[in-house]
Amino acid sequence: MSSPKDSHEDNSLPGRVRRYAQVGGAVGGFAARLAGERYFGMKADKASGAEDLRLALGSLKGPLMKVAQILSTIPDALPKEYARELAQLQANAPHMGWSFVKRRMSAELGPDWKDCFAQFDREASAAASLGQVHWAESQNGDALACKLQYPDMASVVEADLKQLKLIFYLYRRYDEAIDPSEIHAEIAARLREELDYENESRNLALYRLMLDEVETVHVPDVYDDLSTDRLLTMSWEEGTPIPDLDKLPLEERNLIATNMFKAWYVPLYQYGVIHGDPHLGNYSVRASDQDRKDGRYGDINLLDFGCIRVFQPKFIGGVIDLYRALETGDRDLAVHAYETWGFTGLDDEVIDTLSRWASFIYAPLMEDRPRLIEETNATDYGREVAAEVHSDLRRLGGVTPPKEFVLMDRAAIGLGSVFLRLGAKVNWHRLFHDTIERFDPKVLAKRQKKALKATDLVH
Repeated sequence: MSSPKDSHEDNSLPGRVRRYAQVGGAVGGFAARLAGERYFGMKADKASGAEDLRLALGSLKGPLMKVAQILSTIPDALPKEYARELAQLQANAPHMGWSFVKRRMSAELGPDWKDCFAQFDREASAAASLGQVHWAESQNGDALACKLQYPDMASVVEADLKQLKLIFYLYRRYDEAIDPSEIHAEIAARLREELDYENESRNLALYRLMLDEVETVHVPDVYDDLSTDRLLTMSWEEGTPIPDLDKLPLEERNLIATNMFKAWYVPLYQYGVIHGDPHLGNYSVRASDQDRKDGRYGDINLLDFGCIRVFQPKFIGGVIDLYRALETGDRDLAVHAYETWGFTGLDDEVIDTLSRWASFIYAPLMEDRPRLIEETNATDYGREVAAEVHSDLRRLGGVTPPKEFVLMDRAAIGLGSVFLRLGAKVNWHRLFHDTIERFDPKVLAKRQKKALKATDLVH
C-alpha cells in the first residue's frame, strides 16, 4: 500500500483556517448560547439551539459530524436536548461529485486507474463524515467496495478537534458534573487513526483473525494492490440495513441480535478489542432469499473498521469484576473495578452513584431469562437514570470518566439501541456467560499480544 502524497493534503495552516471559517458559525452559536446562559442569566432555548447545531453540522463533512454522533450516545456528555438532536445525524451526507472521484483515484492509483477495474460506479453508494464508498468490479469479476477519503481531512480533523476542545471547555464551565478532558483525548486519538486507511486495513486483518471461528459474522477482504493510505478497496458484502428488518418474525430478529452481540463482544472479552462505532451504516444483515438458501440468513457483515479500541487486559477484567460485584452485592469488588479503570477520589456517595448507572447498564445480563434489552424506558433509553446520576455527580463535585469509557459506552448504548429497534427478546445473561466463560486476564493478554503481532498493529 502506497500512494503519491499531495502537498495540499497535509495538515496545513491554510487548510485549518478554511475549516475554522466553515464551522465557526455553528460552534460560535453553540458557545454563545452556553456563555449567555452561564454568565448573563439569559434563558437559552436549548431545543432550538440544539436543532440549529444539528442542521449546521449535518451539512459539514468531517469529524465534527462524527464526534456529534459519538457524543449523542455518551450519557450526559452534552445536555439532553443536544444529544437528542445530534443522534439524528446520519452517515449519508451529500456525496462528493465525479470530478472529486477522478482526482482522488488518479492521485492514489495513477492516471490509468480505470484500467484496474472492469466497472466503477460514478455515484457513491454511501457517504459518511470522512469519506465515501463506490461499488466497483475487479478485472477478475469480484464485487468491490472502494472507500475514498475526502480531501484535506488532516487539516479538517485538527481544526475540528480545537473547536471541540472549546465546546468542552465552555460546557465544563456550564456544568461540572462530568470533566470531558479524557473524552477529548480519546476522540482525538481515534479520529487521527481513522485518517490512516493502511491502519484500517490492519484492523480488518485483526477482526478476521478474532472472528475466524464465529461463522455468523463476516469481515471484508482487503485488496492491497488497489489500496493506499487514503483509498481502501475491500470485497463488497451484500446485506440489508437494520431499519429494514424490524418487522421480521421475532425468532429472526432474535437471531440477528444474537449475531450482533457476538460480533461486538467476542473480540472484546476474548481479545480486549472493541469496534467503537455501531452506527447503522457500519454493518448490514444477510437477509435475502439467497442467504436463506445458503444457510447464511441473519449473518452480520461488519463494514467499517476505522474506529477500533484496544484495551489493557486489566480494563476488561474490571468490566467482569464489576458485573460480579453487582451480581453478588460485593461493594469492595465494585470499588476495585472502578479503581482499576482509573477513577480516583471515590467516597461512599460517589461509589453508590456510579453503581446506580452500572446497575442500569448491566441489568439485561443479570436475569437468566429471555427479555428485551430494556423493559422500563424503551422510548428514551437510559436518559432518566442518566439524568439522576448526572445530578448527583454534579452535587458531589463531579468525576473524570476514564478515556476508555468513550467507545465502551458508545458500543453499549449504540448496540442497546439496535436491540431495542429490533425488539429482540434474548437471554442476554447466557449470551454473556458463554462469551466470558473461563475468562482469564493472563490468557487474554497472551492472545491479544499474538493477534496484534500477527496483524502488525501497535497499541
